[in-house]
Amino acid sequence: MSETEAAIRRYFEVVGDLSSSEEDLRSCLAPDAQFRELPNPISPNGHLRDVEQTVVGFLTGKSTLSAQSIEIEEVLVDGPRAAVRSTWRGRIGETDFVAHMAGFLTVRGGLIASHDTFDCYEPFPR
Repeated sequence: MSETEAAIRRYFEVVGDLSSSEEDLRSCLAPDAQFRELPNPISPNGHLRDVEQTVVGFLTGKSTLSAQSIEIEEVLVDGPRAAVRSTWRGRIGETDFVAHMAGFLTVRGGLIASHDTFDCYEPFPR
């Protein structure tokens, strides 16, 4: 497994684990990392976040979700860049949510330097 793929798998493991810590997340990220979430039903205008804003979102998710997982389905690597196809599952209260995700990441020095994500949510329960 390449350094790029190993760094990405570790990052997704940390993000998907509700028991992981802020320190776990920070240990995966370059200090100047950028995260771009494209518009979706949860974030209609999308977001561009730096590390500090990403950590806030990470911690907010931990206080909101009662369960969460990310299953990586495919990783295509080209040097420091990778495309990742994955499925996120989360639960808020008794309601389950599913998003099919396509992510494009850059790894620098074994750390995530950028992550653009396209999150396609299954229809929300009514």
